[in-house]
Amino acid sequence: TDSAIREKQNPLEFFERVLSVEMDAREERRIATSMKISGLPKGLYLENFDYMFQPSVEKHKVDFLATCDFIRQKENLLFFGPPGVGKTHLATGLAVKAVELGYSVIYYTVEELLSQLKRRSDTPISRQRRQAYSKNALVVLDELGYQAMDRQETHLFFQFVNLRYQKGSVIITSNRSVKDWATIFANDHMATTAILDRLFHRSHIFNIDGNSYRLKDFQLLQKGGVEKEN
Repeated sequence: TDSAIREKQNPLEFFERVLSVEMDAREERRIATSMKISGLPKGLYLENFDYMFQPSVEKHKVDFLATCDFIRQKENLLFFGPPGVGKTHLATGLAVKAVELGYSVIYYTVEELLSQLKRRSDTPISRQRRQAYSKNALVVLDELGYQAMDRQETHLFFQFVNLRYQKGSVIITSNRSVKDWATIFANDHMATTAILDRLFHRSHIFNIDGNSYRLKDFQLLQKGGVEKEN
């Protein structure tokens, strides 16, 4: 009230200002809580992605996806590329935008998801509506291809993909090209085809071909060492 008197605000303006501050605080708390529940890696935002270092990533396409219309349309995003090129960074950055826009998000590595699916394998996945991988608007699935799946895991993964198909969006990062996916899924070509068919039906695909961010500092140190020796 003292501030309102000093600034000669009328009561209506004052209460609008208080309400605005309270709404901003609530929104900050909502985002913080949603980020914690999501399990997303920390510190990875679209704003700190280095497009100059990774020119194969077209910023205008990422900016378009940051509107999260793909979630409204229940479409998928697939990021392919070798380790360290920024797949997880982009996937996480887009998921953060989704949280900010009010969408429910959950993050798993493939290993974490399979562990959960195995624990509940006695219950048909269609009846697991309360599980995070079922009910969230967006599921981020990281590191597909680092480890091959056996037949049970391949079957469970197909069930997960089928559950999400046209009902919710998935972002997947993979270090293996599509032609190698059969080796991920127990060399089961029929299951691989069924998984690809559902994931690719309505999807946006990024093939990132560039250097590793993780090796960038090491390479700079090496370069500096060589220059010093010269």
